[in-house]
Amino acid sequence: MYRTRYCMTCCLVSLSLLVLTQTASAKKLQFQKSVIDPNIGKVCYAVTAADVDGDNRLDIVAISEREAMWYRNPDWKKHVMISDAVTKDHVCITAGDIDGDGKVDFAMGAGWPKNGGEIFWIQRSKSLQSPWKVHPIGAEAWTHRMRFADVLGTGRKQLVVTPLNGDGNNGIRLLAYPIPEKPADSNWTPTVMNRSFNRAHNQWHLNLSGGTKPDDTIVASQEGLNLLQRSADGGFSVTRITEGATAGQPTQRGSGEVKHGTFHGQIMLAAIEPMHGNQVVVYLGNKLNSQMKRLVLDDSLAQGHAIWCADLDGDGSDEVIAAHREPKKDGTAPGIYLYQATDSSGEQWKRSQLDSPIACEDLWCADFNDDGRIDILAGGRATHDVNLYLNTTTR
Repeated sequence: MYRTRYCMTCCLVSLSLLVLTQTASAKKLQFQKSVIDPNIGKVCYAVTAADVDGDNRLDIVAISEREAMWYRNPDWKKHVMISDAVTKDHVCITAGDIDGDGKVDFAMGAGWPKNGGEIFWIQRSKSLQSPWKVHPIGAEAWTHRMRFADVLGTGRKQLVVTPLNGDGNNGIRLLAYPIPEKPADSNWTPTVMNRSFNRAHNQWHLNLSGGTKPDDTIVASQEGLNLLQRSADGGFSVTRITEGATAGQPTQRGSGEVKHGTFHGQIMLAAIEPMHGNQVVVYLGNKLNSQMKRLVLDDSLAQGHAIWCADLDGDGSDEVIAAHREPKKDGTAPGIYLYQATDSSGEQWKRSQLDSPIACEDLWCADFNDDGRIDILAGGRATHDVNLYLNTTTR
């Protein structure tokens, strides 16, 4: 019933969306929607952006339970990179030049939720019309998220992998895989960054100090938001930013998603709390520590599962984009929402609906049409769709 009720999203090819948010300090946001893929498979697990064909335009990349595909900018023609090449389900993907040829490759995780946690990378063939080659990296049960970042401070990014669950006795093994000199033929040996987190749903990387210092890592887990930084002794220090949502049951504690942004000169973190939770939360402060101010923007989501920070209106401060993948108790369909601050202190925010119904599993924000505006890419779970929302807000 749920899938039938909300499959109408797939019928929309192009739709102009007017997000009715306008205050004295907030511009009216406008978006034009295009359905990139109305039925990617059972689930669109993740979306990202990369210049796959080397034409200096960002293409759309998405994964289903059994395929990885890219959609060419600007006609959005679908190209399948791999299909049924590894154990189902694919669960995560991240872009990077792994073999050093100047062209983008992709690292991926599969075997979700716990069938071995395959970690591998795919390399293009001579033609982009041919299936990509699959190369193993490792295996870690419950592999759930991955991103490239130089957390070891070597000058070249490592593949950082976050499993969802530990082994029952310890927390997850947060892993950093340095890329070998010959990545297709060599063993990838990971560094274990930390083992103290449980139900770690996502991570984000940033480098606020700049220069050649290692990238920092923020982990969203049952323990809240924690900052990991490379220590002089080669280990990693942990700084608690927040415990996140509080509750008696462990599954209702902590944080599930995190992204980094800026707000009127301050650091901003946006989070979904707890994991698969109902709250959209921002943290504001001058440093990443426990003194950041916590503000709940929304507590009405059902299975909140995606969040992003982006300057959608061009005023120099970020808005928050958040989504949920299940209908609310009152029957409200799942959708994507925008949150705009209506004052410079961050105390007041206004919510507007970007789209519904879409059972949003993942978001990615970037400028896809090179017009200087940040656009929104979304993938649906029960709605099976991939949608692009081009930002047409007047500057």
